[in-house]
Amino acid sequence: MSYNLAPANAPWFEHLADSVDALGEAAREWKLAAAAAETAYEQADPLRRVLHDGKVTGRPGPNATGRHDRPYSRSPHNRAVFALQNLCLYARNRTRGEYEHAALLYASGAAWAIGQVRAGEQPAQVVFAVDGHDQARDLVPGDLDAGVGLFEADRYSKTSRLKAAYERLLDGLDARRTAEEIGDEEYVSEQDASLMFECWANAEHIADHAFAYGRLLQEALGFVLLAPREAHRKQLADASAAASAAEAAQSEGVAQ
Repeated sequence: MSYNLAPANAPWFEHLADSVDALGEAAREWKLAAAAAETAYEQADPLRRVLHDGKVTGRPGPNATGRHDRPYSRSPHNRAVFALQNLCLYARNRTRGEYEHAALLYASGAAWAIGQVRAGEQPAQVVFAVDGHDQARDLVPGDLDAGVGLFEADRYSKTSRLKAAYERLLDGLDARRTAEEIGDEEYVSEQDASLMFECWANAEHIADHAFAYGRLLQEALGFVLLAPREAHRKQLADASAAASAAEAAQSEGVAQ
């Protein structure tokens, strides 16, 4: 599959749209990977299968000493299943984290682009802060606020959906902060523990909320870019008209 990117000489807003679209595609890849890793982890659950209890014997080599010099028994099927479960658990946790990070980059990148355009700027790419050094540097998600009130003033048709998605994402992030704060306490009451588990359950959906919000913001960016696109179209039309007028004047002068 290939994408029809704007050519190098395209106006800035086309490249900005490509930049946000690339963030969305990155988030989508991690979303698919996270779903696949979740399925693999569930399938690796030892309770989902009958474990063969057959044994093999491991015989130490001639240089083994101490407690390592005695033969030992092992269940290869058990060992394989539990090793796979650990591996799938790592993959699930890693892809979950990467999906959330990519989704937050997508949402905050689209929000940043909208803010820049509304401020009269003309960025060709989304800009993020970076964390770390050299090859370990990573992009840091930015502000998620895209100014929903401004969309309400513009009578944007999807303002209510945009606002709801933004609030769901903020609720998830607030729930995580609350859960972390409770977990850091030296003493956690039964009531607080119940609240903490409830908050963690809510925070599990942050990535999906961020991805959904990012998709709505990407659509909203298209709405915000209508004015710059129309201005550019008018500029091209005026330039074309001026060129035609100049050519006509030149032709008339030659005719005379």
